[in-house]
Amino acid sequence: MDVEIAEERILVLTDRFTLDHAEGRAWSRRADAFGTVAKLGGLLNRSASEDYECVYRERRLQPFWRLHVVAVAGYERTRSYAVTLAPSVRSVQLLGQTLPSEQGQLRLSGVETCRDETARDYLFDGLTRAESPGLGNYLQFPGTVVDAAALAETARAGTVVVPPDTKASMLVREVVPSAIGKIDADRVLEERVSVDVVDLVYRPVYAFRYRHGGKESVMEFDGLTGEIRPDGATFEQYLGKILDPKFLLDVGVEAVNIFVPGTQLVRIVVEAGAKQFSQRNPTPNGA
Repeated sequence: MDVEIAEERILVLTDRFTLDHAEGRAWSRRADAFGTVAKLGGLLNRSASEDYECVYRERRLQPFWRLHVVAVAGYERTRSYAVTLAPSVRSVQLLGQTLPSEQGQLRLSGVETCRDETARDYLFDGLTRAESPGLGNYLQFPGTVVDAAALAETARAGTVVVPPDTKASMLVREVVPSAIGKIDADRVLEERVSVDVVDLVYRPVYAFRYRHGGKESVMEFDGLTGEIRPDGATFEQYLGKILDPKFLLDVGVEAVNIFVPGTQLVRIVVEAGAKQFSQRNPTPNGA
């Protein structure tokens, strides 16, 4: 079996809304962040409804992984076929042979040449590592391919760039075995798994922390869909963190040997993309 792995990329999806727009929308629903009691109090007491303060705001890039996997299997197998004949038929001349009727059927055997091909997207939350098919909704939005140095510059400019909590090589080890289906074959002609997309995708999120009545709560605004969440979170602890490209782009380094249960040790056909990347883009000072 051959396993082919694409060179990894970092993709940043483009904001559809500005910070001012996001903040205005979040402010209009600030009471939602404090629950029903706060909303009811605001309706009964106008002064109480205005007793809110935005104590922190952030734009962050939140990660998820996209892996696209194509599995191909070519094989041969011998099969028998039964053709129902009329009751009066005693034999059939076929392909230069005279074949007898056996209990009203013609028995044939042949070698089938088969080819199975499947393709699937795997989407993983970059913070929890959970497989999240719903993240595919973000793939409709345009984005730009960047490198780790560009992300580091974005972080220096004030955007919170959240590092993923898992490495690409760990996810590749999960998806490759699951992409290999069982085949009923006498002889395998070709068996190949191609991970042709290994993308670390960043989507923009705005977060605003409000203080009201001695309590604090966070509203999140999705920079792509415009959705507002009253139970959001902030990532101040990541502010200014510079990402290490060896952490982000590690498949070619750590996934050279993948053991697939039920098969022999597979051969990895992969360019040394991570090593080449790090040579072209050395880690910025302070990483």
